[in-house]
Amino acid sequence: MADDDSRAGSRYATRPILDWCAQTHAPHDAALARAFATPEGVPAIMVGPSEGQLLALLCKLAGARKVVEVGTLVGYSTIHMARALAPGGHLWSIEFDPKHAAIARDNLAAAGLADRVTVVEGAGVDVLPTLEPHGPFDVVFIDADKVNYDRYGAWAIANLRPGGLVLGDNSFLFGELMDESDRGRAMRGFHELVAKSCDSVNIPTPDGLVLGIKRPS
Repeated sequence: MADDDSRAGSRYATRPILDWCAQTHAPHDAALARAFATPEGVPAIMVGPSEGQLLALLCKLAGARKVVEVGTLVGYSTIHMARALAPGGHLWSIEFDPKHAAIARDNLAAAGLADRVTVVEGAGVDVLPTLEPHGPFDVVFIDADKVNYDRYGAWAIANLRPGGLVLGDNSFLFGELMDESDRGRAMRGFHELVAKSCDSVNIPTPDGLVLGIKRPS
């Protein structure tokens, strides 16, 4: 159920409630704790524990064997999804910053996932076309530079199998979704593109997560 306040945007998820739920449903082991504790100089902008667990569960539900992630940071969300891959599966994760990519590779190796994940350095718009020979893909997760979300979304839909998932984090754009900025227009374009090509919903995580299931052609 919902009430008028929650429909208007009020949130009942206080910090103690969020922390308790995360600890109950998505506790960290050593590998996740290592990836979540970003080193000095690395922004702590990865998904939260509950959102990471949500990504893993969605990958499991999709029976994902081929996953693309746009925006590795230091590999926290990557670990969640790589652990959820079906046997023989592989994840390609794109990271623009070489320093972050190196830390991610170390975190993935510590998690025992180095053989299941390839971290590719470079800009998403440049790297994505090079991954196409590995497709079609089961899941594409986008959590990178917001001004290119519409371009990433278009690539995802073109390279997903029918029934595959496109996932886009920060879909509320930190409260700026309706702004007439390049980022606002790109994010709205991403929403509209996914809605046109997929059965879709915007999940009201702290900053929103678009989920689309690609329709058959």
